[in-house]
Amino acid sequence: MSYKSINPVNGKIFKEYKTISNSELNEKLELGNKQFKKWSALELKDRILYVKKIAKHLKNDLEVHAKNITLEMGKPITQARAEIEKSILLCNYYCENAEQLLSKEVYKSNAKESYVVYEPMGIIYAVMPWNFPYWQVFRFLIPNLILGNAAVLKHASNVPGSAQKIEEVVLKAGVPKGVFQNLFINYKQSEKVIESDYVWGVTLTGSEYAGSMVAQAAGKNIKKSILELGGNDSFILLHDADVDTAVEVGVSSRMNNSGQSCIAAKRFIVHKNIFDEFVKKYLSKIEKLSIGNPMESSTDIGPIATKTLIAELEEQVNKSVKQGAKIVVGGERLEKASNFYKATLITDIKEGMPLFSEETFGPVTPVFKVENDEEAILLANNTELGLGASLWTKDIEKAKMLARKIMVGTVAINGMVKSDPRLPFGGTKKSGFGRELSDVGLKEFSNMKTINIF
Repeated sequence: MSYKSINPVNGKIFKEYKTISNSELNEKLELGNKQFKKWSALELKDRILYVKKIAKHLKNDLEVHAKNITLEMGKPITQARAEIEKSILLCNYYCENAEQLLSKEVYKSNAKESYVVYEPMGIIYAVMPWNFPYWQVFRFLIPNLILGNAAVLKHASNVPGSAQKIEEVVLKAGVPKGVFQNLFINYKQSEKVIESDYVWGVTLTGSEYAGSMVAQAAGKNIKKSILELGGNDSFILLHDADVDTAVEVGVSSRMNNSGQSCIAAKRFIVHKNIFDEFVKKYLSKIEKLSIGNPMESSTDIGPIATKTLIAELEEQVNKSVKQGAKIVVGGERLEKASNFYKATLITDIKEGMPLFSEETFGPVTPVFKVENDEEAILLANNTELGLGASLWTKDIEKAKMLARKIMVGTVAINGMVKSDPRLPFGGTKKSGFGRELSDVGLKEFSNMKTINIF
């Protein structure tokens, strides 16, 4: 397995990184275990001080990190800056709230006193994706550093520069070497990490296949795992939806990161009474989006991150069209063999088409027409994935009731599905299990120890 930084705009490799040897891997894990014992022994307030310094260094070098994201995976620069800012926000949230979130919880029992404390476990291993190369890492890393765990990271092979820069930021903040380590390893070595007696938990954000492999290895070795495996999120407009606002939010949700987001709106389910209005206004909006150089602040849509990914997207669209789907606009690359894919709107999607059942990573919007609320919910649930859903209606009480019927981890009523450090995040069904962020994510890789005093 090779780690290469490739500019998706022109396909040129600008840096390569060597995979470490098995002996180097063992040394890193031994160091991580040694440093865990020291790191976990620090007072919580002292670990918080280190995280504050991490946030400070991120802020001071924000432009450097943002440009690195854009160079490696093509995210428009304004969105890359926003990703770093959100990572800083996460650091600040835990620094401000960790002491209260990790305070002991008192329970009533037959004992004189019963309470639960949250203690660190050891090294936590993370396998992270390329589409949000900083945010995905920070949302696993910061809660675990605060809790007192050590951490090792296997980042996606196309964003090694991001992995290296994150480790540099942590070290620059004064966190002892070995508490957090980036690992340039292959898939077999990844199994060795999970098998290690020093590693106590595994978290992965990625594909269903990768999640299945990691979960099998974790289960075999009796290690706790958390999986976030993507989504096929529905964006539902009932008959009384505010179409103008829904279009504005829907375009942002679908086209953010050039459509390469797990929680992007991927299936637009629209009541028949407002279907034509929605399609017309959505089309008008996406036709005005700027596609091109992601380093330009005016760019809305950058390149798809890799040649493989854009080929997969093309195949999904082309197969669906052959099966009867209709392209309203787009449906092709900006230029032959380029990594740029036009903003696309497609109707007449039917069950059995790739655009019906598969997650799409790109600026492609499939729109479905439904007769009523019941059909909308049935369609929303007709997927193996269950990450998020957006529901639009003026009837909030009805929305609350329908939200309980949608089988996902998050429902946004009259808004966009997005992760927030203050709220638990994760999915159900084949979108994975476990939660990140908030107090729940902070405690996922803790030993929840019950103490009884009789």
